[in-house]
Amino acid sequence: MKLAVVGATGLVGSEILEVLDEHNFHYDELLLVASERSVGKQIEYKGKKHTVIGLADAVAAKPHIAIFSAGGSTSLEWAPKFAEAGTTVVDNSSAWRMDPSKKLVVPEINAKELSKEDKIIANPNCSTIQMVLALEPLRHQYGIKRIVVSTYQSVTGTGKAAVDQMMAEREGEANPPMVYPHKIDMNVLPHIDVFQPNGYTKEEMKMINETKKIFSDNSIQVTATTVRIPTMGGHSESVNVEFNKDFDLGEVRKLLSETPGVIVQDDPANFVYPMPINAHKKDEVFVGRLRRDESQPNTLNMWIVADNLRKGAATNAVQIAAYLVKNQLV
Repeated sequence: MKLAVVGATGLVGSEILEVLDEHNFHYDELLLVASERSVGKQIEYKGKKHTVIGLADAVAAKPHIAIFSAGGSTSLEWAPKFAEAGTTVVDNSSAWRMDPSKKLVVPEINAKELSKEDKIIANPNCSTIQMVLALEPLRHQYGIKRIVVSTYQSVTGTGKAAVDQMMAEREGEANPPMVYPHKIDMNVLPHIDVFQPNGYTKEEMKMINETKKIFSDNSIQVTATTVRIPTMGGHSESVNVEFNKDFDLGEVRKLLSETPGVIVQDDPANFVYPMPINAHKKDEVFVGRLRRDESQPNTLNMWIVADNLRKGAATNAVQIAAYLVKNQLV
């Protein structure tokens, strides 16, 4: 097994390496790949020094699997080149998610759709992953009519430069390098990614369109408002979901508690509910504040939290790679 991590020097790339180690992912050779400016850099991993190589050299090495976390433009240019060399690409960017010829995969939901012919596999948006994983058991039991989601997303979703901006502001630097159009520390920005002609942001449209694709159900109505907040542990979501039929709250808790990868934290009397500070470095999706929407029938309110660099990116990608190996699809 020859494995490549493309974008190994970035935030998500570093997290992928941690997750590979924690999950005991077997490989015989590991290629750490990055842009030209990082080629030749030494990265110590599991007690061994690895020299970062460029994309062309990585393609020539013909790895069995390449986990990409290097941005959309890099994926659009290089993922097909890896695929042509026989490599199966698991891509973290938005480049291939809505391509009708590519699978958009959350392993617990739809990995069974994968085949040997799938040479470029898309990892969904971080906010979408945690929401659909929590909704999947409820969708099967009650059917989903409509989803209203508002997100509270970590600065780590933008990358290291955004973390640097927030921390510089927190330390009182006069003119910190700006990634966001406004100050982020002690602030909230109702703006993630670029605004679209319909008034939604690209991030909001990702959640809307990806949810329907993962669930293979265009009849589900979805609307989203995505918001950046000055946290680092993970993304939080307020989700209001209208089902096709009525539900029992006890059964909802039971279904969620029995779902692999989901942990229910729902004891408000004792101040137990999911928070990003507790989700940090965890692979699971945490769900709480489960309560009936008393303003309309068949509708549930829930609070969903996950580390966006983990299940929202690195963990999901590694799980896809593990599924490919286990089922002999590479």
